[in-house]
Amino acid sequence: MNSSALELEVPKHAAPDTVRRILDQAKQDRRTSLTAPEAKAICDAYGITVPREALATSADEAAARAADMGFPVVLKIVSRDILHKTEAGGVLVGLKSVDEVRAGYDTILANAKAYNANAEIAGVQVQQMLTSGQEVIIGAVTDDSFGKLVAFGMGGILVEVLKDITFRLAPIDKDEALGMIDGIQAAEMLRGVRGGEPADRAALADMIARVSRLVDDFPEIAELDLNPVFAMANGAIAADVRIVLDFAPKEVRPRPGQAEILAAMNRIMRPRAVAVIGASAENGKIGNSVMKNIINGGYPGEIYPIHPQAAEIMGYKAYKSVKDVPSEIDVAVFAIPAKFVAGALKECGEKGIAGAVLIPSGFAETGNEEGQRELQEIGRKYNIRLMGPNIYGFYYLPAKLCATFCTPYDVRGHAALSSQSGGIGMAIIGFSRSAKMGVSAIVGLGNKSDLDEDDLLTFFEADDETHIVAQHLEDLKDGRSFADVARRVTKKKPVVVLKAGRTAAGAKAASSHTGALAGNDRIYEDVFKQVGVIRARSLREMLDFARGIPKLPTPAGENVVIITGAGGSGVLLSDACVDYGLKLMAMPEDLDTAFRKFIPPFGAAGNPVDITGGEPPSTYQNTIRLGLEDPRIHALILGYWHTIITPPMVFANLVVQVVEEFRAKGIEKPIVASLAGDVEVEEAAEFLYEHGIPSYAYSTEIPVAVLGAKYNWARGAGLIR
Repeated sequence: MNSSALELEVPKHAAPDTVRRILDQAKQDRRTSLTAPEAKAICDAYGITVPREALATSADEAAARAADMGFPVVLKIVSRDILHKTEAGGVLVGLKSVDEVRAGYDTILANAKAYNANAEIAGVQVQQMLTSGQEVIIGAVTDDSFGKLVAFGMGGILVEVLKDITFRLAPIDKDEALGMIDGIQAAEMLRGVRGGEPADRAALADMIARVSRLVDDFPEIAELDLNPVFAMANGAIAADVRIVLDFAPKEVRPRPGQAEILAAMNRIMRPRAVAVIGASAENGKIGNSVMKNIINGGYPGEIYPIHPQAAEIMGYKAYKSVKDVPSEIDVAVFAIPAKFVAGALKECGEKGIAGAVLIPSGFAETGNEEGQRELQEIGRKYNIRLMGPNIYGFYYLPAKLCATFCTPYDVRGHAALSSQSGGIGMAIIGFSRSAKMGVSAIVGLGNKSDLDEDDLLTFFEADDETHIVAQHLEDLKDGRSFADVARRVTKKKPVVVLKAGRTAAGAKAASSHTGALAGNDRIYEDVFKQVGVIRARSLREMLDFARGIPKLPTPAGENVVIITGAGGSGVLLSDACVDYGLKLMAMPEDLDTAFRKFIPPFGAAGNPVDITGGEPPSTYQNTIRLGLEDPRIHALILGYWHTIITPPMVFANLVVQVVEEFRAKGIEKPIVASLAGDVEVEEAAEFLYEHGIPSYAYSTEIPVAVLGAKYNWARGAGLIR
């Protein structure tokens, strides 16, 4: 029996030193986990409350320790070779006497030897047994993309079966920890139900915050479980602690500073001179399409076609190499086969070109990882930022630059969109054109060998021409960097993300319970929420958000009122409000009376306000006017039903008339509309949209989703009182 893992007296002022000493010893011993006494010492060092416990090396000592702390007690095997104690029969609970403890000690040792005859056993941990409180789990994991994450969930079946757990980037403060507690499905259980005492949420939040600080301070802690934690009316205690270690050095992704990123991105997106490597005069060639788009898009800067034989292409003098161009070049668009890219990229580096738009495929997406690494090495050596490879290029309309082989696009506006997939890029272009959604940029990122979503966010944050950013992605090469940038950008501009692969397999095999629950999509969901990113569930939703959110003014508060001409529409709109996190206003008596003045006796005031389908246009006008006049109402959802008395375009015109009347008075509130009826409602919806009112024919969900997205952004940015 080895007694090297002893209880440690930990001076509070020496917390980091204590943890470092324990971790260094484990590293020296080549261990990947800590013993229970070591884990307890680390918890003590960080003020994480655990039960009274002691290490016993004999049955008599175990009995004496148990008698001292009081029954019932729990016995647990202490061995650096046995991580999963329960599987080894190394845990006994509810022991109520010294005789049971003595017998239990012998039983646990026998079970441990049967489980692993070669296990080095330090003794048996005697622990005060907790018998009251709500069971929860607090933990931490290390994600390949996001790094250290802290987790919280309900214990027992709620976390095992329902996966009722939430994650945040570590470290977090107590306020964020309280948000985690409120963010699980079973949050109300902790507030006390059916006469039960509420849990001490402040104590839980404090424990979550301390765990987050611990794992942030010590990257070697790969996984940590406090399971279960007993949340009581006064305090919280972690009954069991498991700490898994990983001392392998982590690969550090090269990351330029914000100023450096902006300098390069400005040269790429707003270049004074563009080279097209592989430019061609032959129709059907990618290099031909790129040249045509740049020229026909009205790009005012210098254009340098690069071709090994041609003297001129499309009226522009051609050069054999970028190095032969006598002037400075900001960005080069590549339209040559993959096997020639590395050589041409090196020449770009020698020329001092800031960015390379790598259209060619044939790299990591086809298994050519080595070829892609070569490009990355060249890029780092010469400080060239790489967009792609395997992309359609990009559009940046303020510079009149269509650096792509796709169809030209010229509907200028303020939405910047990007996609990891070329097919999704085509859909973005098509929708934007069809819906007349003005864009500032459309960017393809492809394999993301270098430039990725956070580089684009850094540029669009500083771009006055961009008011909203919407991004499709399949993964994040550096989720932590993305989160850091997104947290900053979302305070100024909405950021919408469509994360593909929601049904993909979860995280890699984990040693801790928390790690096993850390599904990839759950982490993305919670981190996006933490940093204020709006998550779209579908391509259409992302596009509708990109188009609709900028149209809506920021709401002054949470009170939403539905005004509808059909009861069925009102019910569906109410359901959608629940789904998208909107708060239907509880109608004050005086406001209810005011609405009733304009609707027939068989209509319904309250909220939704049902004016019925037989009412004339004036009823819509009066109720909408009241909704805009009253400062207690912060947003309106209109549910229109096609009638002969108020045809679709009559409805659309009267809504615009009332809204513009109040805009002239300086009163603006978010308004969305759902239109049900024959095909004429399509024209009416488009007319409303053109006048700043996001409106949708045949849908009660989309308008509410758009309004909900605006609210989610405004809440995250701290703009709603």
